[in-house]
Amino acid sequence: MGGMAKTATKKSPGSTIALNKRARHEYALEDKQEAGLVLEGWEVKSLRAGKVQLVDAYVMLKNNEAFLFGALITPLQTASTHIQPDSRRTRKLLLHREELDKLIGAVERKGYALIPTAMYWKKGRAKLEIALAKGKKEHDKRASVKDRDWQRDKQRLMRIR
Repeated sequence: MGGMAKTATKKSPGSTIALNKRARHEYALEDKQEAGLVLEGWEVKSLRAGKVQLVDAYVMLKNNEAFLFGALITPLQTASTHIQPDSRRTRKLLLHREELDKLIGAVERKGYALIPTAMYWKKGRAKLEIALAKGKKEHDKRASVKDRDWQRDKQRLMRIR
């Protein structure tokens, strides 16, 4: 029953909104960065209800700004009637100039992708954790799976003893 260890790593209850679990499988993740998000009112309400998916999301850099593409925020039924919520809207990210410059350099010169790995609340504001990522080749993915399975089996063997 090694269930306790996992919950202890969360920062505070309810702070994590969404995790992109596929990111770790598809990419080798390196530097992580926190970014603010420019959100509409209905989006904030949906986030509070946890209605967000980061699976197909990615970050694009344009005109020295960062934008979140492909993140799905599902509008709540109660959202007001006079707005037309666009659940896959491109959302602007808020980063400091030097953070942006670093990311732009890594993406343009070293061929990194920018992948959102998590969304969480911090002081009442939604934050996006983005990671510099290199795409894994098929054999890397298999290696990761093997390694994960081995770690799990090792735990199991230790428990049996």
